[in-house]
Amino acid sequence: QVQLVESGGGLVQAGGSLRLSCAASSRTFSTYAMGWFRQAPGKEREFVAAISWSGGSTRYADSLKGRFTVSRDNAKNTAYLQMNSLKPEDTAVYYCATKRGLPGIVIREYEYWGQGTQVTVSS
Repeated sequence: QVQLVESGGGLVQAGGSLRLSCAASSRTFSTYAMGWFRQAPGKEREFVAAISWSGGSTRYADSLKGRFTVSRDNAKNTAYLQMNSLKPEDTAVYYCATKRGLPGIVIREYEYWGQGTQVTVSS
């Protein structure tokens, strides 16, 4: 069982930056791939980024490449999502999740989920 807690969300103006954190409870955190997803009001949850257990492999939604960066610190059992040049359309609840194996983009492959953190970007 892995418990995940996101933090770092908030209100930011367009063009600003935020760094989200995802703290994991399990000492096996370093064996899981981590993913970030988001869900805007009235929309389906969508893939944002993912990172392998070692941090050596990352994946991004095509529309977010260059603005978002995923990373992790296994010594701290924490994953991060750095978000730059934020736009109003980035407004959503952001979730982190874990899965075994390779970092993937398919939501149903992820086993454990955090409760989400709200990110609001004002224009």
